[in-house]
Amino acid sequence: MSAQQTIHVGGEWRSAASGATREIIDPADATVFALVAEGGTEDTDAAVAAARRAFDEGEWPRTPVAERAALLRRVADLLQRNREALGALESRDAGKTLEEGRVDVDCVADAFRYFADLVMNESGGRVVDAGSDEIHSVVVHEPVGVCALITPWNYPLLQASWKIAPALAAGNTFVVKPSEITPLTTVELIHLLEEAGLPAGVANIVTGAGDPVGARLAEHPDVDLVSFTGGLSSGTKVMRAAADSVKKVALELGGKNPNVVFADACESDEDFDTAVDQALNAAFIHSGQVCSAGSRLIVEESRRERFVGELARRAEKIRLGRGTDHGVECGPLVSPQQLAKTEEYVASALAEGAVLRAGGRRPEGEGYEGYFYRPTVLDQCHREMRVVREEVFGPVLTVETFRTEDEAVALANDTEYGLAGAVWTADPGRARRVAGRLRHGTVWINDFHPYLPQAEWGGFGKSGIGRELGPAGLAEYREAKHIYQNLAPRPVRWFAG
Repeated sequence: MSAQQTIHVGGEWRSAASGATREIIDPADATVFALVAEGGTEDTDAAVAAARRAFDEGEWPRTPVAERAALLRRVADLLQRNREALGALESRDAGKTLEEGRVDVDCVADAFRYFADLVMNESGGRVVDAGSDEIHSVVVHEPVGVCALITPWNYPLLQASWKIAPALAAGNTFVVKPSEITPLTTVELIHLLEEAGLPAGVANIVTGAGDPVGARLAEHPDVDLVSFTGGLSSGTKVMRAAADSVKKVALELGGKNPNVVFADACESDEDFDTAVDQALNAAFIHSGQVCSAGSRLIVEESRRERFVGELARRAEKIRLGRGTDHGVECGPLVSPQQLAKTEEYVASALAEGAVLRAGGRRPEGEGYEGYFYRPTVLDQCHREMRVVREEVFGPVLTVETFRTEDEAVALANDTEYGLAGAVWTADPGRARRVAGRLRHGTVWINDFHPYLPQAEWGGFGKSGIGRELGPAGLAEYREAKHIYQNLAPRPVRWFAG
């Protein structure tokens, strides 16, 4: 198996300067299915230098907005053209189902179109009234410069697009470092940017490990902004590394997300079925490897036994397998490390008194040679348990109970994270009250997981800094500049000369 040239610098595809390669593993069967370049500091410095030249001397930052928007729309069209191939590659690389991979491609295309529309509909600047007809004052927005974009392994293509699309719309150049575990669809996205006509040097990619590639990007003095999506510990390292050069930092660091179910959301059989179904989706989509996964079910005590019993019954029936196989509902975890981490969290929960209601084991038999783990429901959990406090990033759902609205809100907010949460109730007043009190960046009412490219995404607390998507997502990649023009200059006479 020959290694792909997956490092792209200044418009040229190349191998790593060291010649090193990395095996990409299919998590469904633990076999190697690709070899990629394993970049290092030399490759990273070359990529940053190319992005710096393209920004300082190239045409892209000065390209008219209409042309930038047109290129983003061409990329969206190319993504749809390659939907099946990209969806299948995302499925094999990350382990998710084929349908999830296809949906990801659609969402990526939507993001490119949204940011194209957003920049096209903007005015030329915000006029500031200086109180005089002799003064023209305006605030304009300019690209921040060279952007370092560091993306996670769970949604490789989607998370890359949430950074690349606004960065390009604003007129920046960039270096992207995808996760070393799942880099392949991001590599393909760079190919599509080339095909769409993006000038050489604007888009650069270095495949390789977080240390040294991500670490070098975060500290590099020629990088003007670093946007990172990943775990809390890695995010704090990025922030420290970026501090010396005082660059802009945007961090999306995950969550421990509550799904609050009131008794009145389960009165009818239809409502009960919907709430249970959505709780399964919240926790187990992509085997729980989702930053916004509803991994904490907080259910009103009077409905706990019926709700958890039905939830556990359905969880045991979830069909595991290779994501591209027909009828599979849930794929494997992404790596042996993630599988071991999940097993350790479940073991610690049981040792601390949790009651296993479903899963809690690897599946047995042919077809499960990879990193599979059964969707797991842990009942009778409490805040002191590690599995309740810490992000598992696996198919593990914990169950807590409450009696009053105040108690439900207190439990939902009792986390150092604050990315997303949901409230299920038939009472519109309660829905608005609880949604208003939850300290989370996204709150769903009687739903879980949907997002809109027009609406900001990000969290409170240790879920990060800044926002992706929406107008604020574009603003992350810009600097505001105030231009003050005196139309009738005259001496001030402050100093008697």
